[in-house]
Amino acid sequence: MMSLVDVLFGPFMDFGFMRRALAGSFALAAAAGPLGVFLVLRRMSLMGDAMAHAILPGVAVGFLTAGLSLSAMAIGGMITGLVVALLAGLVARLTPQREDASFAAFYLVSLGLGVLLVSLRGSNMDLIHVLFGTVLGLDDASLLLVTSSTTVTLIILALVFRPLVLECMDPIFLRTQGGRGSVVHMLFLFMLVITLVAGFQVLGTLMVVGIMMLPAASARFWVYSVGRQMLVAALLGMISAYLGLLFSYYYNVPASPAIILAAGAFYFLSITFGPQGGLLRAYSQWRARRRRMASLLEHDR
Repeated sequence: MMSLVDVLFGPFMDFGFMRRALAGSFALAAAAGPLGVFLVLRRMSLMGDAMAHAILPGVAVGFLTAGLSLSAMAIGGMITGLVVALLAGLVARLTPQREDASFAAFYLVSLGLGVLLVSLRGSNMDLIHVLFGTVLGLDDASLLLVTSSTTVTLIILALVFRPLVLECMDPIFLRTQGGRGSVVHMLFLFMLVITLVAGFQVLGTLMVVGIMMLPAASARFWVYSVGRQMLVAALLGMISAYLGLLFSYYYNVPASPAIILAAGAFYFLSITFGPQGGLLRAYSQWRARRRRMASLLEHDR
């Protein structure tokens, strides 16, 4: 009979591909969660989804020219992601259209173009590889890409943390400070692009945004400050990756959706039990208000 230690840690001790999958997922969650917190603060939660699809044409071009070459697909995805970010920002500044609407338009065009390009050469399995990732098939090169992008993202986040928070709270003030607002905004988009480019290899372009937004949305219900939300989001992403991989191993289901569903389960638990605006907290506050009102009415009588 297997012990609890064997059940919880046996797959990762026995199989190298499980260890690489766990390491890659942990590295991705460490960068994606904090970035998701800033997207939630900006009220641009769907922007991550738009950017995840915006990199697809570049990934497809890299796939068409070099097959399943990691470097070609990563470079192509980074170029198209940055181009879409620049074009969406340019449209938002030169026209009355808001930036989120511009991202939505470019995301839909990019998604259609990317799927079309992948379909020109290759089978359905190639398209599934790009859209849903191969977390259980991570090699050393993919792991290096994910850890490198995470390191760069965390270093930039540490350097521009205060301006990023200020831009979320009062973007107009930051823009008046000698153009610093535009620089901070572009740095944020750069971090978003490189994280999504690294993440598509792990969870795919359709799933990578889940490990970015679900832990960030969950963290809002547990802690109040931005710094603590970033830490909680990264931690929840890592726990979701661990539980998703474990579930995938024992029940023979795809790993990427299992990871996202684990993050979704944490989100619903956070909505229900979170001390910062959770349903149970709101219900207890409502009960307390009713009791105070009843006591006041009895006192007036």
